[in-house]
Amino acid sequence: MEASRLQNPLLALRLGVFIVMFMWTLDKFVQPEHAARVYEGFYYISGLPEFAFYMIGTLQMVLVLAFVTGIQKRISYGLVFLLHGISTLSSWEQYLDPFDHLLFFAAWPMLAACYALYVLRDYDRRFTLDTK
Repeated sequence: MEASRLQNPLLALRLGVFIVMFMWTLDKFVQPEHAARVYEGFYYISGLPEFAFYMIGTLQMVLVLAFVTGIQKRISYGLVFLLHGISTLSSWEQYLDPFDHLLFFAAWPMLAACYALYVLRDYDRRFTLDTK
């Protein structure tokens, strides 16, 4: 396949992953109490003060913006893949009762998209700020 034919599909994957990651990031600012419940229920981290979610959200926003603009792809795409992988695997109990948690299964195709973007990052050049 010609590398130029990959441009639009890779852009579509990057934008799709960005939308989800952006909303998860905004959640930390808009509903830090929800983020606290998520951290407690899925990552077994409890007792974080509200400002911790603003700090996590700020760092995550920097990452997500670097990701969508294609800055430092090896790092930004890799971290998005890693963080989404952790999120997907930390939800393992939801997969044991699939018909009560069908939406959790949407994490798997997104994880595959993150993997594809990471592996094909050198071909993903449409609307990126990467200078390579």
